[in-house]
Amino acid sequence: MEKTEAGDAAVLVLEDGSLFLGKGFGAETTSIAEVVFTTGMVGYPESMTDPSFAGQLLCFTYPLIGNYGVPSMKDLDSMGLPNQFESESIKASGIIVQEWCEKPSHWASTQTVSEWMKNEGIPGIAGIDTRALVSRIRERGVMMGVLASGSGLANRKGLLKALRDSTRYDSIDFVRKVSPREARTYGGGERTVVLLDCGTKLSIIRNLLKRGFSVVRAPFDYSYADIMKHDPAGVVVSNGPGDPQLCLDTIAVTSRLIDSEMPTLGICLGNQLVGLAQGAQTYKLKYGHRGQNKPVVDLISGRGYVTSQNHGYSVSRETLKKTELRPWFLNADDDSVEGLVHQKKPCIAVQFHPEASPGPYDTEFVFDRFVTLMESGRLVGEKVRNMKA
Repeated sequence: MEKTEAGDAAVLVLEDGSLFLGKGFGAETTSIAEVVFTTGMVGYPESMTDPSFAGQLLCFTYPLIGNYGVPSMKDLDSMGLPNQFESESIKASGIIVQEWCEKPSHWASTQTVSEWMKNEGIPGIAGIDTRALVSRIRERGVMMGVLASGSGLANRKGLLKALRDSTRYDSIDFVRKVSPREARTYGGGERTVVLLDCGTKLSIIRNLLKRGFSVVRAPFDYSYADIMKHDPAGVVVSNGPGDPQLCLDTIAVTSRLIDSEMPTLGICLGNQLVGLAQGAQTYKLKYGHRGQNKPVVDLISGRGYVTSQNHGYSVSRETLKKTELRPWFLNADDDSVEGLVHQKKPCIAVQFHPEASPGPYDTEFVFDRFVTLMESGRLVGEKVRNMKA
C-alpha cells in the first residue's frame, strides 16, 4: 500500500476473526479494545475526548472525519475550560474511519486529526468499509478488536492470539483510570454542587457554572463525609466508561446521598449507578446507543426529544418494580430506560447527555429541573408518585 502522510498499511482484527485492511493514520502502534460505533455527523473533537470512550476503538459511521481540523487546547472558554473538547486528551483507544481529511480548512484549526492522534499516541485506520464493520457489530454485538499499524504489523498472525488473550473490556475498572485523584473547585457561586467525576464531560461543568453554581469536581471514590464538608446544594453523578457494576464505591455513596435526601442528578453512567444504588439491575446492550439523533419519550410530559447518547449499558426496567424509582424517559427505538425519577426522594437521572456536546441541546432543561429540585427539595409533581414501573 502506498505510503501517506499518516503511514503505511494498518489492520483491524475482530475477535470473531474478521479482518479489515486499510491505511494507518495517527500513531503507529497497536491497540486492543472494545469496538463500538457512533452515528454522529459532527463533533469529532468532543467525541474523541469523551472519557466514556475510554477502552474503546471508536468507529465513525459518517464517511469523512477531520475536515475542519483540530483547534488548540489552549483556546479556553469564559469559564477557563478548553473549547470544543470534553476532557484534556483523547480518551478513545483508537479511531476507525472511512476517510480522514489530510488538509482541513477552518480558521481555528491548528493541526490535523492525524497529527493530534500521533502526538497523543492514538492509532487510527482509514479506507475500510465502515458500513460492513457496523453491520457486523449490529448483527453479532460489540466485540473486542485489535488495531495495528507500523511495527505492529510485523506479526499479523499473532494479532488474533494477542486479542483473544487480552483482558475483556467488561472486567476493567475504567472509571478508576479516568477519574481525577484530587478534588478541584470551579467558579465562585454562593451555592455549591459536588460533581462525582466518573469520567465527566467538561460540558457538564459548563452547564452547572452557567447556572451560577460553584462546582467541586471530586474523585469517583469521594466519601459521603468529604462531600458534606462542601455543604453542597446537590450532587451530580457523572458519565463515564465501563461496566457500572464495577463502581462499588460510587454506588455506595450514591445510595447514602439518596437516602439522606440530598438532591441528586445522575447522567449516563450516573443514571445506571442511581439504579444500582436503589436495588435495580443493569445489563449490557447488544451494540449500545452512541450518536446525536437518539429519540426518547418523556413519560411525565408525553413529549419526544432527540438526544445525544454514548452508553453500552442500561438499567433493567423489570427490576425497577422492587424499588421506588420509576422510568422518566424511554428510548423510542427499543423501549430501554433513558431516565429515572425517585417517587419519594429528590433524585432524578438521565441516560442521555443533556449537555450534548456534540449533539442537540433540546434536553438542557434537565439541569434546570435539577436546580428546581435543589431549591425546593420536592419531587417533580403528583404524577410521579403515581407512576408505574
